[in-house]
Amino acid sequence: MKELKVTPIKNGTVIDHIDPGMALKVLKIIGVTGDEVNSTVSVVMHVASSKVGWKDIVKIEDRELIPSQVDKIAMISPNVTINIIRNYKVVEKYKPKLPEILTGLVRCANPNCISNQEREPVQTKFVVVSKSPPKIRCLYCQRVTDKVAEHLI
Repeated sequence: MKELKVTPIKNGTVIDHIDPGMALKVLKIIGVTGDEVNSTVSVVMHVASSKVGWKDIVKIEDRELIPSQVDKIAMISPNVTINIIRNYKVVEKYKPKLPEILTGLVRCANPNCISNQEREPVQTKFVVVSKSPPKIRCLYCQRVTDKVAEHLI
């Protein structure tokens, strides 16, 4: 059987231990849409993992994530690991922690919530009720949702 390997990146970010099937949502979060990609991006989906059974992986060359992107990824995949690569070596490896309060990252599922009204310029705010699986509660209307990935801003 012929095996295709994903090549290492010189500088950039490897997002590992993504929940299976969530790699495409991670690409959307980090702004990789296919239209304006100027660096190598590798996406590996549904690969065997001795730690978690199955996982997805995203590697992006010449890019490091900003905190809001890391927070959004942690919301949809709580066991994710972020690896910063410089000169082909892992210089930093961490598991992002989901903040207790999420501000401006998720849209409320309640269409009548004040945070969804154009005439009311308020940022969304959510309390994290559960980290795994992710479940959040709107601070304005108290609506609880576990479909966090569907409501990312």
